[in-house]
Amino acid sequence: MSQIEHQVHSICPEVAGSRISKFIAFLYGITAYVVFFVTILYAIGFVMGLVVPKTIDTGTATPPLEAIIVNLLLMALFAIQHSVMARQGFKVWWTQFVPKPVERSTYVLLASLSLLLLFWQWRPLPAVIWEIQNPDLAVTVVTLAFAGWVLVFTSTFIINHFELFGLHQVTNHLVGKEAEAPRFKTPLLYKFVRHPIYLGFIIAFWAAPVMTAGHLLFAAVTTLYIFVGIALEERDLVALFGDEYRQYKQRVSMLIPWRRSV
Repeated sequence: MSQIEHQVHSICPEVAGSRISKFIAFLYGITAYVVFFVTILYAIGFVMGLVVPKTIDTGTATPPLEAIIVNLLLMALFAIQHSVMARQGFKVWWTQFVPKPVERSTYVLLASLSLLLLFWQWRPLPAVIWEIQNPDLAVTVVTLAFAGWVLVFTSTFIINHFELFGLHQVTNHLVGKEAEAPRFKTPLLYKFVRHPIYLGFIIAFWAAPVMTAGHLLFAAVTTLYIFVGIALEERDLVALFGDEYRQYKQRVSMLIPWRRSV
């Protein structure tokens, strides 16, 4: 066997192994995305009380104090996982153990599992805080809630839905394409409000024709978390983009469209 043939035979197993590992990473990313997609669809039904077997207002009745404590712990678990794993410092440490191409997919998968745990173990608090009796007004509020979810999905696609949820990264890894350096851009809705995804969630959570104590707890805590998340996220964005993002903050409001940022 010649020197060249020997090198080819020694390299081929490594190449094959690399291709297999890339394909496994791609399948992992697809799986994480499917779990996310099922989770977000369940979330719509859970909050709005539609179709799904367990909603925000159904389940085993428990004493109110127990329900509040359990629900707060479930939301805290999601908030901690979602915020800590999104920080740049954690990513630098985390990618020592998790391959960088699947880092985002792992984040998405764990966030989805945290939400599924919340849906499963959520304790209802059925006391009614408000109820809209007028049928036309109730339909309008439900339509507004759906519009909030549409805003969430639309906003993700305006930036890069598949990068946001990890598919872009594992696809690039599969075909051997280098990831592009992050660029600051403000397409469409992002010219009017800095966080249209969060705005959509707030609308979806609060637009309820029947607001129970459990739904109110969920909406209030998640809204508080959104403001904390925005503060952390914008700190990272300023660190990444510097004056470009600072000027954007001055021009564009955080959540209310067409209202100048203060």
